[in-house]
Amino acid sequence: MQIYINYIKYSHFVLTLTRCDLTSQSERTLHIVNKKLILGIVAVATVIIALLVMLLRANTQMAEMTEIFTEEKNNLVSDYEELYTEYTDLHTDNDSLSGLLEEQRERVSQLTEELQTLKASNARRIKELQTELTTLRTVMRSFIVQIDSLNTRNTELTKENNEMKGRLASVRRENATLQEQNATLNEKMNVAARLEAKNISVETLNYKDKQTSKIAKIAKIKVGFTLAKNVSAKVGMRNVYVRISRPDGQLLIHSKADTFRYEDSEINYSAHREVEYGGEDTSSYIVYSVDEGELMSGNYETELFADGERIGQTTSKL
Repeated sequence: MQIYINYIKYSHFVLTLTRCDLTSQSERTLHIVNKKLILGIVAVATVIIALLVMLLRANTQMAEMTEIFTEEKNNLVSDYEELYTEYTDLHTDNDSLSGLLEEQRERVSQLTEELQTLKASNARRIKELQTELTTLRTVMRSFIVQIDSLNTRNTELTKENNEMKGRLASVRRENATLQEQNATLNEKMNVAARLEAKNISVETLNYKDKQTSKIAKIAKIKVGFTLAKNVSAKVGMRNVYVRISRPDGQLLIHSKADTFRYEDSEINYSAHREVEYGGEDTSSYIVYSVDEGELMSGNYETELFADGERIGQTTSKL
């Protein structure tokens, strides 16, 4: 019995020890689990923090990139606006070149409007527009070279034209001077070659060709003259015309159709005849047949004409 009691005590002691050992082991296990859990939480937190830091950096970099893209876009817009102004300032009188300039101005204007509405993040299109800007500037430089060349040529042509005008004006002045000199010379030659009538006489004759001073008996008026010697005058047959005017200014004529040219006009003559002139003194006369009742008393003016010039005149009293 005592042995059984001792056994029971021993069993209880062993069980107690076992329980204590199990409790200690559980606590150790729990401690290890808690430690691992804490380590896991710390690791997760570390990862989250790292992700947050990375995200923050990414956002910061994105903002910086956006700012850079926006600045590049704005600079590109300014470049396009400046290029448009430069194209607008280009002018030429050449119709073909002016048309090409207008096309380029319109192109720059369209691209500027597109760029102003384009998102700054559209890096690919912005890059394309930067390349296009370089091309447009190259084209503009080509226009400038062509316009400068045309302007230089126009300046040269204007200078040549002015020089030509100056030479032409000089030639015209010289021609005018020569023409004036020729006109003067011709006038002198005409004057030198002009016939001159001298020794002009007026006789009144009756029907029997006898001289008479009685108005009622005068049947003819005989005008005598001498064509003076002139070595400059042309020789040959010359028509000499006489005009006899009464005291009242009435011209003695037989027909209104009897005319000759004088000072660009056709005027009547009283009588005429052909005279052969040889350059020496040549005497001749012209007879006017008086119509009945045609004469009156007073001073009569007698004029002689040849070659469209008045070559002499005299006044006589009947």
